[in-house]
Amino acid sequence: MTDNYLYYGDNLDVLRLHIKNESVDLIYLDPPFNSNQDYNVLFEEKSGTQSAAQIKAFTDTWKWDEVAAKSFYEVVESGGKVSETMQSFKKILGTSDLMAYLAMMAPRLIELRRVLKQTGSIYLHCDPTASHYLKILMDSIFGPKMFCNEIIWHYRKWSAGKYTFQRNHDTILFYSKSDSRKRVFNQLFMDRAPSTLKRFGTAKILSGYDALGKRLPSKIEDEDSEGVRQDDVWDISRVAPIYQLFPTQKPEALLEKIIKASSNEGDIVLDPFCGCGTAIMVAQQLKRPWIGIDITYLAINLIKHRLKNKFGNRVSYKTIGEPTTLTEAQNLSETDPYQFQWWALGLVTARPVEQKKGSDKGIDGKIFFHDDAAGEVKQIILSVKGGSNLDVSYVRDLRGVIEREEAKLGVLITMNEPTQPMKKEAADAGFYKSVALNKSYPKIQILTIRDLLEGKQIMYPTIGNVTFKSAQEKSPPSIDQESLL
Repeated sequence: MTDNYLYYGDNLDVLRLHIKNESVDLIYLDPPFNSNQDYNVLFEEKSGTQSAAQIKAFTDTWKWDEVAAKSFYEVVESGGKVSETMQSFKKILGTSDLMAYLAMMAPRLIELRRVLKQTGSIYLHCDPTASHYLKILMDSIFGPKMFCNEIIWHYRKWSAGKYTFQRNHDTILFYSKSDSRKRVFNQLFMDRAPSTLKRFGTAKILSGYDALGKRLPSKIEDEDSEGVRQDDVWDISRVAPIYQLFPTQKPEALLEKIIKASSNEGDIVLDPFCGCGTAIMVAQQLKRPWIGIDITYLAINLIKHRLKNKFGNRVSYKTIGEPTTLTEAQNLSETDPYQFQWWALGLVTARPVEQKKGSDKGIDGKIFFHDDAAGEVKQIILSVKGGSNLDVSYVRDLRGVIEREEAKLGVLITMNEPTQPMKKEAADAGFYKSVALNKSYPKIQILTIRDLLEGKQIMYPTIGNVTFKSAQEKSPPSIDQESLL
């Protein structure tokens, strides 16, 4: 039985329905919040009826609506410190977007405290425009004494702003469930400054102060030192845009520090806003079981893609919340075509690709492979059609895209059975022959959702488990996040 779980859905529902009391050792969360807007815009009063379950990962659409109001009153009516804090926020912020954000975060943070073990810790990644409110909210939920650190993640970014300093940091609030004597904490170390190394080498330097506060002479021990104890300002480069799978993607080095410091091998790591899954990737690398939750199939698909890239078949996990029947798939295709598209691509572990609005190039996803010793990366183009009105033109269009993109294969995924003319057009496209493997594959393949649910997969040549790794090393184009929704 696997210890790793990937949930699709609203994390509040998932936490309440699936995660047991005090079952998680470490929580990292990076909830979406719009830091690119003018600060004052966040306080404008707006109304809307958007469902919380429709909050998208790439647009920070926290609005004061019926759902946010319901969430607010649910917390307020429960009483206690959190209720008092939320009422105070409402007096200050009114029904602004920021108030909606806090109203939606409060019940989630309450649930996260519930599932955290007594020895556990939580790291809340904050936008600078909301971090001070979130710290007060965390104090009311976990208790002021459970505050451990305000970590500053410092990076280089040349941003606009003629009348301000460059905004080159994020804030991460570190809280624990219990006091320092009980919580898991592994001391991290930084490299010594060059001047210190020149004078003392790698020996341990012991310093202290007398009763009057005067610094005592430094003492030197003979054994090698691990370095200087890690401070709370972390200089770590951001993920370069060309390598981003997600617009707010965090570097693995950042998550590695957090996971190493506040968990041990075998401890369970939870990310309730897992996005493209950086926390999951690092937890897997460091031999920690993990739980990831996200509201979009695009995120779930990206995580599957990354896990396959890096670990091949060496990682097992259970996905919960996805359609498992044709009826569920049909309902998804009718209610949310984009979610259906991303979910369908995930069934074949294809990388989703979106073009700019008004510039549809007929490519919904790609799979990269190589089938020769030279390691040349080749591609498969995927198109997803969820509607019932299937037409032979879909296959013809795919043939044209394959030629334009110089791809080797094309796959059309359909909700319903293809027509006979579609099958004939696909057959007329011929075959791609892999010289190295001495085997031929249909150049255009049509797979239905029924086929995929029954376990049928794309036929294409691969050499071992390096297919996805090779594609990643060649750095295929990043997704244009601006057009996703």
